[in-house]
Amino acid sequence: MDIYNTLTKKVETIVPNEEGKIAMYTCGPTVYHYAHIGNLRSYICEDVLEKALRYVGYDVKRVMNITDVGHLSSDADEGEDKMLKGAKREHKTVMEIAKFYTDAFFEDCKKLNIKTPDVVEPATNCIDEFIHMIEVLIEKGYAYVAGGNVYFDTSKLDNYHVFSDHSQDELLVGVRDDVTEDENKKNKNDFVLWFTKSKFEDQALKWDSPWGVGYPGWHIECSCISMKHLGEYMDIHCGGVDNIFPHHTNEIAQSEAYLGHKWCNYWFHVQHLNDRSGKMSKSKGDFLTVSLLESKGYNPLVYRMFCLQSHYRKPLEFSYEIMDNTKTAYNKLINKIASLKDDGNVDNNAFDEYRKKFSDALENDVNTSMAITVLYDMLKADISDATKLALVKSYDEVLSLGLLDAGESNNEVDEELEKYVLEKIEQRAAAKKEKDFATADAIRNELLERGIELKDTREGTVWKKID
Repeated sequence: MDIYNTLTKKVETIVPNEEGKIAMYTCGPTVYHYAHIGNLRSYICEDVLEKALRYVGYDVKRVMNITDVGHLSSDADEGEDKMLKGAKREHKTVMEIAKFYTDAFFEDCKKLNIKTPDVVEPATNCIDEFIHMIEVLIEKGYAYVAGGNVYFDTSKLDNYHVFSDHSQDELLVGVRDDVTEDENKKNKNDFVLWFTKSKFEDQALKWDSPWGVGYPGWHIECSCISMKHLGEYMDIHCGGVDNIFPHHTNEIAQSEAYLGHKWCNYWFHVQHLNDRSGKMSKSKGDFLTVSLLESKGYNPLVYRMFCLQSHYRKPLEFSYEIMDNTKTAYNKLINKIASLKDDGNVDNNAFDEYRKKFSDALENDVNTSMAITVLYDMLKADISDATKLALVKSYDEVLSLGLLDAGESNNEVDEELEKYVLEKIEQRAAAKKEKDFATADAIRNELLERGIELKDTREGTVWKKID
């Protein structure tokens, strides 16, 4: 299988380690808020990569972290801890916030048919591992203590910017607009391994360390968690392109300084999801979530199909018009598959031929748009329905679009009912805005009598059919 390696800027064939396994790591969510659909594009593409690797014959172990401490509001070690920020926003403890949004993240993943990685590890489980790595880095001369914090000394490396030929100034501006100077740093690209109470007196989660009571920096967690579960050598590290600098750059710096050898062979990065105003971000305030898409009548798997119709290395622009077109295409596809008759015999030669075409698309840098084209071509081919159904089942091991399951539930909502429900939700929202709660309750009850249940969420009102 070939993938584009961001580190070498080449498409390379994946070679397993000596044990024949693929050690795969994906950067997990910072669980201070709901994941928006831009975040989830990366997780969908990483899910497809893992499933594609298994499909073509690799043995994969995939690990993911949960960032529940240490990720500041600026990726360059400035500002407030995102977890503390979320706790203050909702008047909860940090761990209550972490639990709620971790559960919400995995609920979104379930709706999108994203497989849970083999190992999921919260950062707060690994404080001892973080402290040990930092101690070794100090002992080796790669880290120093200043102003109560511990910093990694990037000047000790021959090539800190392994992913880019850009200058340090260009990279810093690319990370954030408000570049500030940390006077404790020896070099402006140095990054924090451990913060102490000298900097954040109100930090909710703190641990004893050789450098004072404090908490770890963001970057250290992925290095330690991956080594804990995958060992000293990793095959594939995944994330969004916004992780390249500084997060993945810093991971390589500290990991290879600690280990004394190359750490990871292949780097897999997913491009941004944009709307017409630019890259999607939680900082904009009103951001798109799976629940919001559901409230507007979209099956989450329609969004998955929307993502798979484009290559992971291409920026993707979201619009409701494109989602409507994808929804129509998805429903037609499901109806076509549902019309196939499960009788007769599977033609093994035809099955092998079309399975190979699908595998070839995946092996070509996870070309999901080509894989979907193979699916459509197969459904038009002059082969038996039994063979087509067997291939659909096989393809969906990777695509995970619910191609066979959805046939039973695709009669879920006709367009007329959907239009009616959405109009009622708008009327109810208007009534609530006017504080006409009697009318709002009457609309809810009217819908309930028709088998439609409403649920109010932070992102809007979600509805579903009930028996």
